[in-house]
Amino acid sequence: MHAIRANERYTTAVDALAELLSKLKLQTAFVGDVARSAWLGATVDRGSIDVLALMTPEQKNHVAMMANNRGFDVDRDEIEQSEELDLIPMKFDGIRIHVLVASNALYGRMVAGSVAAEWNEREVRVATAEDFALLSMIAEEPATTDALVALPGFDRAALNRKLVSIGLGDLVIGE
Repeated sequence: MHAIRANERYTTAVDALAELLSKLKLQTAFVGDVARSAWLGATVDRGSIDVLALMTPEQKNHVAMMANNRGFDVDRDEIEQSEELDLIPMKFDGIRIHVLVASNALYGRMVAGSVAAEWNEREVRVATAEDFALLSMIAEEPATTDALVALPGFDRAALNRKLVSIGLGDLVIGE
């Protein structure tokens, strides 16, 4: 199992978010810096916390309400402005959090295929190395992509199949 590391402030925020999503019984997969920590050993100490979550539109409102009741800063205007992006923006102790609604097949498969990571005496799910590499390619983060591809056991063929299936065949990496 991969271990995630974070500074004290981010540990508190990730704990609160993991607890919230667990209470709501949502299937999730952390992406962004939390996944980077799990796969590449980085410490989560800056930026936003990003997580994909499978949920219905009704659950989206429930997540925002429950978050607000659990110490998260939830701005209804921000939620309305982000409606088209299928995300729930919020903050915890000033740290920006994005709960991304897994509303398309690609994100749904990322959540379904996520892997366990060790987080502060609990298990959380993170995107696979291949899915995280795909996201880093889209975000134009070549250093992250290169580091992931260099991991032992990284499945280039699986990444390439996904890239082709979503119309990004020009990003296929050589074997």
